[in-house]
This record gives sequence, C-alpha cells and structure tokens, in this order.
Amino acid sequence: MTLESLRRLLIGERLPSARAIHERLPKYLALPVFSSDAISSSAYATEEILIVLALAGAAGLVHAWQVGAAISLLFAIVTISYRQTVLAYPSGGGAYIVARENIGDHAGLVAAAALLTDYVLTVAVSVTAGVAAIISAFPQLANLRVELCVAAIALITAANLRGARESGKLFAPPVYLFIGTVFSLVIVGAATTFFRGPQPVVPAAVLPPAAQEVGLLLLLRAFASGCAALTGIEAISNGVQAFRPPESRNAAITLMWMAGICIFGFVGITALSQAYHIIPGASGHETVVSMLGRAVFGRGFLYFILQASTGAILILAANTAFAGFPRLASILATDGFAPRQLANLGDRVVFSNGIILLGVFSASLVSVFGGLTHSLIPLYAIGVFASFTLSQAGMVIHWRRLRTPHWQVKAAVNAVGALATGVVLIVVGSVKFIHGAWIVMLVVPALVYTFLRISQHYRGLAAALSTEGYTPPRAIRHAVIVLVPGIHKGVLTALRYAQSIAPEPDEVEAVFVELDPEETPKLQQEWADLRLGIPLTVLKSPWRSLAEPIIHYTRTVRAEKKIEFVTIVLPEFITTRWWHRVLHNQSGLMLKLALMWEPGIVVTNVRYRPEPADALPPPGPSQE
Repeated sequence: MTLESLRRLLIGERLPSARAIHERLPKYLALPVFSSDAISSSAYATEEILIVLALAGAAGLVHAWQVGAAISLLFAIVTISYRQTVLAYPSGGGAYIVARENIGDHAGLVAAAALLTDYVLTVAVSVTAGVAAIISAFPQLANLRVELCVAAIALITAANLRGARESGKLFAPPVYLFIGTVFSLVIVGAATTFFRGPQPVVPAAVLPPAAQEVGLLLLLRAFASGCAALTGIEAISNGVQAFRPPESRNAAITLMWMAGICIFGFVGITALSQAYHIIPGASGHETVVSMLGRAVFGRGFLYFILQASTGAILILAANTAFAGFPRLASILATDGFAPRQLANLGDRVVFSNGIILLGVFSASLVSVFGGLTHSLIPLYAIGVFASFTLSQAGMVIHWRRLRTPHWQVKAAVNAVGALATGVVLIVVGSVKFIHGAWIVMLVVPALVYTFLRISQHYRGLAAALSTEGYTPPRAIRHAVIVLVPGIHKGVLTALRYAQSIAPEPDEVEAVFVELDPEETPKLQQEWADLRLGIPLTVLKSPWRSLAEPIIHYTRTVRAEKKIEFVTIVLPEFITTRWWHRVLHNQSGLMLKLALMWEPGIVVTNVRYRPEPADALPPPGPSQE
C-alpha cells in the first residue's frame, strides 16, 4: 500500500472547495460537535468540588449544593451573554473578534491566546477524565493510563481530519447516549431518594474528620475547581459559520439546548452526590459518577452503559476543542497573527494543520502530566474566563457604539456577564495560582508576544515586497553551472538544458567535487573524450563535503563576475520503482537543502528517467 492510499483510507477522498457549504452542520450534529466538552463537564466538575470540600470532612461536603448553585447561576449568565454575541457576530470568531473589534488588537490577542491555551487543556483534561472513567470500571488498566490517553487523542485527531460532518456523525451517538444515561441516573436517583430515603454509599462513620473549618477560602477553592463546568460554552460562538443557514439563529438555539442539558446534569449529579454521601477517593480509582451509578443502578447492565458512555463522552469532549482550535487559529492566520499555513483548508475542507497541531500539543501535555486529570485541572478554566470577560466587555462597547433598538438592555446583560466572569477570573486565578495556574499566566503573554512578532514579520515582508515606487532594474546577469557527479546520460541532458538557458551557449561551466582523488583523472579523461566544448572545474573537498566547496565557489564566481545570480543545474535520475530510492544516497536532495538558504543561488533540477531494468539486455556477451 502506498502512502497516498493509506492517507485516503484514514481521512477519505478529497473534497472540492464547492462542497464546503454542504459540510455545514445541522443543529442535531452541531450539538455533539461543539457542546460535548460543556456537556461532559458534569461528569467531573462535581468531583472537583467534592475533592476540595472533603478537606473539611462532613462539615465541608454539605456545602456542595451551595457551590453547585452558584456555578449553575454563573453558567446561565454566561450562556445568555454569549447568545447575544452569537446573534451579533454571525461570522463567528467569538471572544477574539469581539475583543479586537471593540477594545483593540492586544485585547483580542489576549482572548485568542487564552482560548487556544484552554483548547489544548480541554483535550488533555477531557481525555484523561475519560480514561479515568474506563479505569474505574477496569482497574487493571491503570498502568496504561498515558498510553490510552495518547491513543485516544490520535483517534480523535484522525476522525476530525475526515471532516466536520463525518466526525459529527461518529461522535453523536455516544454524546446522546451519555445525555440519556445521565438524565436516567438523575431521575431514577431522585425518585429512589424520594420514596426510599437517602442510601449512603459511604457510611457517615468513615467520613474524613474535619481537617479545617469551612471558611470562605475553602469555598472559593471548591468554586474555582467546579468552574471547569463552564469550559466549552464559547465553542459555539467561535464556530457559527460551521452551522447551516441561518447560521446565527441555529447557533443560538443550539447554545440554549446545551445550557439546559448541562445545568440539569450538573445540578442533578451534585444533589445526588450529597444524598448518597459520595466521597471522592473513598473507593480508590473510582470516580464520583461511577460510585453514584453503582448506588443507583447497581453493578449491572445500566451501570456499565453509564461508565461506557461517560468514558466515551469525556474522551470525545476533546472534539469541542478540535472544532474550535483550528477555526480560531485560521482566523488568526488570516489576520496575520499566526502562520499562514493554519488558514489552509485540507483535503476534507477542514483546517488540517490546526487539527494536527492541537493533537501534538495535547498529547505532549498529557504525557508530561502523567495522564492525571487532577494534575491538569489547576491549569484549566483560567484561559476561558479571561476570554469570557474580554468578550462580554467588548459586547458592552459594541452595543454602546451601534445603539441599536433596546441597546441599553443588551449592554446591561453583557455588563452583568463581564462583571461576573471578571470576578470569577480573579477568584480562580488567585486560588489556583500556586497549584499551577501560574503556568497559564506565563503562557498567555508569551503567545501574545509571539502573535505580535509574527504580525511584525508579515507586515515587514509585505512592505519589502511592495511594488509601490518600483523601478525596473537592469537585465539580470547570471552564470550557469552544471554539477557533475559522474558521466552518464542524465548529465549530458542537463548540459544541453544549461546551454539553452545560459546567456551564451559557451558560458556554461561544469563543476565536479572531488571526494576521491584517485577517481578524478579517469573522469577528466572521459570528459575530454566527449569533446563537449564545456570546461570542467574540479573542486577539492578534503573534508568530503559536497555543499561547502560549491557554496564557496559560487560566492567567488558572483564576486569576480559581478553578477546577481548563479544558476546551478543539478542532474537527477528518477528510479523506476519506489523501493529503488533506498538504494541511492540522495545526495542531490541533501545538496538542495544545503543551498536553500544561500542568497543568489538558483537550483534547477533536470530529471532523467533511465530505461527500466527489465528492458535492458541480460548481462553477458552480446549477441550479434
């Protein structure tokens, strides 16, 4: 199988650009593509709250509902605010576009850097949480945690390279299965508690003793950890153009669907965790959702369906980042703040370079942190709340500037959102700072600095290449040199081509780099016997290097002849079978790489295809 065949098998046949509009998503597919991160957060956000509150023992755990209620209210505020953003900016771009247009370039770049960082963390946290759910059901896999995480990221990357519609169809069933099982868990658990009373999973006697009083700092820590539930809300606003027309309306509807599902699942799991006295870590590797499912469903079929769907959606929640990161990176590239390759559409009309880049970054992060969710959570949510705050502040300025009907009400809604998320950003940043948030606070400014340097490069290059005030120069003078590795038909073809492009046919020069002095006299004699009328220059190379003497010689030729360019003609024969390439030293390729950065040198390949080996006469005496 050739490399191209393998590529087609993995990502599918190429799609024409005209198919891009047909690859847009209906709402039922957009929900799992853009909302899997936010929906899946209900599987671990409650656990992060309980881990912190358990430090104060039973006295701390009873406050879980208060923390959960505050986070749910914040979720609703942010959702309503982003709904206005989606309707006001149908082109997408989310926080970056809003902040840059209304506040300025630097604010937009801070929002973009924060979001890109959070997307990488989304993949890492989602995948590690999904693998943790699988390990809860199969503890014997604990030693393969990192390997399972990297394999999951590779699979999601490959699926997204196949296109948005195909990834949506692939990921929709696990997402809807998770929604169904979580709704069933909450409803059945609530009914059981109502009719039979609470049935603790962990007896009160084994609750951890109070390690500290339940103070404001502990509640703020729990709130900061639980705010991971809000990650992913912004993904829809970044990907409005991925929806079918009318884009803004469909995106706004999908956003409200997502908010309802997320709040119901998060509040339900948090409430049931208190009713069943769930204590994270009480059963080794088992997660809170696993303990709750075991208490409600027993260790039967429904429990394993819950664990399977939880593991699947937590892993597939990374797809939200794979939908958002490449699109945001492409917008930055179009604006000149990121490498332009990130704006290119791949074979399946998706931003393939951004998808691959996200896969590499997230797999590296998972490996560094050992595949542990709790090690990554402190880094999480800082970036997303920074982008929330800038986006909502930008929307306030947007409404004040346009003064559309009812702009005061709209501005007030976004002002409340900006105030709420700004306060949360300060709380989350302060509480998580020593636990790892400082890393994100260093990465975001570093990314902004990188974006500005890239923009500076592109603007400088555009100015240097501008034709404004251009005056035609005198005719370009160049010398033509043919590199002679030996004497064969390919070299003779290259010599004829060189004579056709030289200023005068007799101005072509052949150059041979001497690696073995004993072979040089023989080659010189063969050259003389051919009577080509082209001089042959031999360059000594005591260090057996091809590139070094050639670079030195071309510089000398340019200086002595006072010319702008030296054209180097490189004979190269093409093998008839792909495996024949490994039988040759590829010195031509290495030489081209060495000459790539040398100014004033133009390298031209003249390829020659020899006759197939099976067409040649067999070895031995010729037959008359």
